[in-house]
Formats: sequence, structure tokens, C-alpha cells
Amino acid sequence: MAPDVQALILVGGKGTRLRPLTLSAPKPMLPTAGLPFLTHLISRIRDAGITDIVLGTSFKAETFSEYYGDGSDLGVKLTYVTEDEALGTGGGIRNVYDVLTADNVLVFNGDVLGGTDIRKVLAMHEKSGAEVTLHLVRVGDPRAFGCVPTDKKGRVTAFLEKTQDPPTNQINAGTYVFKREVIGEIPAGRAVSVEREVFPKLLAEGRHIQAYVDKAYWRDMGTPEDFVRGSADLVRGIAPSPALDGVKGESLIKDGATVAPDAVLIGGTVVGANAQIGPLARLDGAVIFDGAIIEEGAVVERSIVGFGARIGHGALIRDTVIGDSASIGSRCELLGGARVWPGVQIPDGGVRFSTDV
Repeated sequence: MAPDVQALILVGGKGTRLRPLTLSAPKPMLPTAGLPFLTHLISRIRDAGITDIVLGTSFKAETFSEYYGDGSDLGVKLTYVTEDEALGTGGGIRNVYDVLTADNVLVFNGDVLGGTDIRKVLAMHEKSGAEVTLHLVRVGDPRAFGCVPTDKKGRVTAFLEKTQDPPTNQINAGTYVFKREVIGEIPAGRAVSVEREVFPKLLAEGRHIQAYVDKAYWRDMGTPEDFVRGSADLVRGIAPSPALDGVKGESLIKDGATVAPDAVLIGGTVVGANAQIGPLARLDGAVIFDGAIIEEGAVVERSIVGFGARIGHGALIRDTVIGDSASIGSRCELLGGARVWPGVQIPDGGVRFSTDV
């Protein structure tokens, strides 16, 4: 890749939709298919030939530098810029302007799991001569998203809010290429939205915003449901990641974990390092963090179990988030969006949906 491209990853959000997991770690650092989510994204950027990467941090900013250092372990050079206050996507991009040296800056939202060909996005940007290029994905139901119509040449014509009757199924995928000088035009020192302020202003001025549109894998990892599905898709090879070596399959077991021979692990389940899975346990699409314990006969479906948490024997955990070091007693049933905060202890049979005991 040409040396005049830098990447910027925005990782400053508080991840409130994923609480209680994000009380202890920023969302991009949560284990996803056994690795911090951010590692998958950095690896994709590196494999596209871009090794100069800026991280725009804010919430628990020190976590990133403590884990990644200068980035050399991943074959990249990392620079960290921290926001003192929340600046929004546009403000976060502007906040790193002083460390940008390349003519073109490839910007990623740090909570999107994607599979698009980064090289093709950059090639479209260069070929079109645009000041900004957006990656758009086509989705089956765009009503939950703002949509982005384009003309026959692929130029963006508008940015539309969520509507029940969207004119296009193209949505903003959260990846942009900016010419550096355009970033310099964003107002500094305050919160700015790219979707509501920066892009509409450029369009009003007749500036060239190009779209690169595809149907590549794309998932916003902001909710527990999407986090679980994204992790499972990585394990099963549905979502691509250069950071994952080896055979794709129904489960991924990290070093040091112990799994009983008669336990069932399916649906893209991940078992973290030093976790313990007991006899006759059934894990379907589960994300089990390091050091967690799943006791005999417990069932964990489409759920996240935090660091060092314990699920008692015969318990049923479905569509639930269990915080770090929480303890769920035997025969408990936690279903349908339940969230247990870190360290909470629920006694045996303490929460049930069934009438039997």
C-alpha cells in the first residue's frame, strides 16, 4: 500500500450497551473469539498493507497502551491520542489531526466487525478523486439505520436519518477515507458528528463524497446479542480475521482451559484461558471469559460469562450477560436479557422462571 495512508481507529466510547462487561474494560478490549476485539481489526488493517495506526482513546485509555505498547508485536506502529472529553466521531477524528502525516487517512469505528476488502475501498478513493470516501453496506432491513443514497457514479447525495420507508438499503458501515486537509476543516475542541454535521456540510458545499458499496460481512458489536454472534461468526469462519489461525469450527478452546469429555460445545462457543467446563455442560454460542467456571450440567446459550465468574451445576443461562467474578447458584435460570453485575452472588435456586425446583 502507498506510504501516504495512515489508519485511525476510534476506540473512545464507554460501551454502555455492553455493561456490566465494560465496567472493567473498554469494549474494543473485550475477548472476542479469544482475542481482544481490537486485535482482529488491527490485523485486518496490517494485512491490507497499512502499518501506521493511530488509536483515538478516551475511556480507560491506559488499557490500550498497556496491552499493545508500540504495536510491534502485531507488526504495526501505534500512536495514541486521548480525548479529555467525549467529542463524537467527527470531534474524535479532528482530535488526532496533529499526529496525522499521510495524505489520506482511513478511519474505523472501533466496534464494527467487518469483512470488506480495505484495499478496494482505498482504490475507489484514489480512482474517484473524492475528498471523502465512505464504505456502505447493503442490508436486508435498513429501517434501523440511517441510509445513504448515491447517484449512478457512486457519489453520495444525502445522509438520511432512520425512517420506516428508506429510499435505499445502503447504510453507513463506519469506515471512511478522508483527505487529511478535510479533517483539518472539522471544528476543533468540541463534540462533532460526522453524520449530522461534517458530511451534510460537505455535501451542501458541493464537495465530492464517494461511496464504496458491497455486501461484505458487517456487524456493529455494541449489544450483547451482536457481540455473541460476532464472536461466534469469527470462530466458525463466517467473519474473517487474519488474527485467527487454525481450523474454524463449532468451538475455540484457549490454552489452559479444561473441558470435560462429555461436555457439548457448539455454535461458535469460545472457552477462555484457564476456564473450566464441567461434565455434561452444554455451551451453545457461548462466550466464556478467562478463568470462568461452568459446573456440571449447566447450560449456557448465546450468553457472555465474565472473567472468573461461576455458573452452578444445572443452571440455565440464556441470552444473558454475567459480570466478572459473579456467582450463579445451582439450578438458577437467567433468561432473555438478564445482566448480572460483577461480584454479585445468587444463591442456589435463587432466580427461576420454571415452577419446579
